[in-house]
Amino acid sequence: MSAGRDDSPVGSLLFVCLGNICRSPLAEGLFIHLARERGVLDRFRVDSAGTGAWHVGKPADPRSIAVARTHGVHLPSVARQVDPESDFERFDLILAMDRSNRTDLLDLGAPRERVRLMRSFDPTLTGVPEHDLDVPDPYYGRGDGFQRVYEMLLRATTGLLEELVRSE
Repeated sequence: MSAGRDDSPVGSLLFVCLGNICRSPLAEGLFIHLARERGVLDRFRVDSAGTGAWHVGKPADPRSIAVARTHGVHLPSVARQVDPESDFERFDLILAMDRSNRTDLLDLGAPRERVRLMRSFDPTLTGVPEHDLDVPDPYYGRGDGFQRVYEMLLRATTGLLEELVRSE
């Protein structure tokens, strides 16, 4: 990863899902938590956003907050929509939760080389076809969907942090 923009010491990361209340705030909170534990949080600027505006100004979904809290993770963000004019300039890496989010980001003009699927950083998924790398949206689901998403994002954010720290 190249030196960050806007005085970010190493790099800047934007986690993106559809509404910015379930998956992307959970990924953001996990990354912050893991980077803080490792003592490298000051090297990164981290944020999350949604491709849609339905939940702008609202906190994360209570189910995301609950699963994060269960694991000692705080979700600091308030939902906002991606701003193509500033976000695509400010962030070195834009992490889409699924292929649909990635397509939306590219349609909005995001630089292709900076948009990656979040689960592409999960070291247990090396060689897995791209169509198996989506983080499913748990919003309308039942049961343990939020816990399953948490586990997927934990592996992916751990792999992401490893790659970023190793590439310094």
